[in-house]
Amino acid sequence: MSDSGSGLEPSPVQNLQAQYAKIQRLYQQTLDRWTPHMLNRWLASAGLLALFLLRIVLAQGWYIVCYAHAIYLLNLLLAFLQPKFDPSLQDDLMADEIEEGGDPAISPLPSQRDDEFRPFVRRLPEWQFWLSSTRATIIALFCTFSEVFDVPVYWPILVVYFFVLFALTMRRQIQHMIKYKYVPFDIGRKARYGGAK
Repeated sequence: MSDSGSGLEPSPVQNLQAQYAKIQRLYQQTLDRWTPHMLNRWLASAGLLALFLLRIVLAQGWYIVCYAHAIYLLNLLLAFLQPKFDPSLQDDLMADEIEEGGDPAISPLPSQRDDEFRPFVRRLPEWQFWLSSTRATIIALFCTFSEVFDVPVYWPILVVYFFVLFALTMRRQIQHMIKYKYVPFDIGRKARYGGAK
């Protein structure tokens, strides 16, 4: 009698699913080990970015990939610098509610009348910023190995356009930070509670 019909042997699809689950667990374990080492993570990402830029410069191509990568990193940076709850949207919602005769809502950031400390909560956390930028750099690096992505463009225009875009968006972001009086970084000495100054 044959034992193959008893269903004891896993099918090829089940083998693939098991291997995929094993690779996912290994990937997640690696990410979990890297989590507390912020400086080392960013240095590794900077090394990947330097390798990518070196590849672009030495190969004299893939400028459109480099431009798309730079725009994506700029988008991530802006999300990293913005608060999770935008005070300008909160002001608009408060104004709409006051016009409708409702009670004014509480702003997520301190105001002149309420100077209670509220921590800055980012729209994009540092971990997600690092992970997304590292993934994007790896994908962009792999794109430089395919001739399909080597679109001929006049690269100085892309560089000038990127710097103009960077200057305009950062100016707008800094004006927003000044207007709503928030700083997305921990600058200065931290408050110590229960100890001598």
